[in-house]
Formats: sequence, structure tokens, C-alpha cells
Amino acid sequence: MTELVLLDSEAVQALGSPRHPKHRKVVDQTQLVTIRKARQREISIAVPVTIRVEAGWDRTAAAWAFANKLRIADVPLDTTQANCAAGVRTRTGVSVADAHIGAAVHAAAESAEVAVLTSDPSDIRAVAEGRRVKVIAI
Repeated sequence: MTELVLLDSEAVQALGSPRHPKHRKVVDQTQLVTIRKARQREISIAVPVTIRVEAGWDRTAAAWAFANKLRIADVPLDTTQANCAAGVRTRTGVSVADAHIGAAVHAAAESAEVAVLTSDPSDIRAVAEGRRVKVIAI
């Protein structure tokens, strides 16, 4: 089975600044993904685009050069994801960005093990809506 690691807004912010108090912890987690990939595990790391916007991650800005090197994929907000996220937000009352994480969890949970690096484990459990997700608190 494949594995997907998603980042929340604070995890992305931590990647963007070595001065962020959680920078080292998030970098360590992303390096674990790289090690697993080297061992031929099907694992990827991604960030919903709404999280990237909320965190201010502009892939063209020099300040984000380090994060760009980590090969973190974008989870787009297409029609299907937007509809799912809207439903998650209506049912749970979370932010738009967290609802997009929920939509990504919903989409991946059938075919992949999903983990989320987050500063707010309770919101991630809420948006998972009973789907299996490993919550990694940062």
C-alpha cells in the first residue's frame, strides 16, 4: 500500500523559516519520507494548495528555496476536491484550508495510508470523519 503524508499550515510555515520553533521537527519528518523513498517504499508528501496559500508558500519566491527542494506535491482544489471540502467544512466548521486537508484524506484513504503533520490534531481527526489517518503532532 502507498503512503501519503500531508502538511498543515503550521508545518508549511515551519519549513519556510529555520527560525520557526517547529522547523527542525518538520524537517526531520520530511527527511524520514526521503529515507523511506530510498528504501523503495511508495510514499509521497503533499500539501493542499489552500494550505500553501494560507501559509504564504510562493514556489517562485527565493525564501522558499529549501521547501521547494523537498519535492512536496500540490493537492489541487479541483471540482471534486472543492465539493468534498465544502461538505467537510459544513459538517465540521473547520477552516477552508483544514477542510481541504479533509478532502485530501477522503480521496486518499481508500488506496493509501495517510498521515498528517499538524499543529492541531483535533481538527485533523474531525476532518477525517472516521477515515483512518495517522496524526503526527508538531
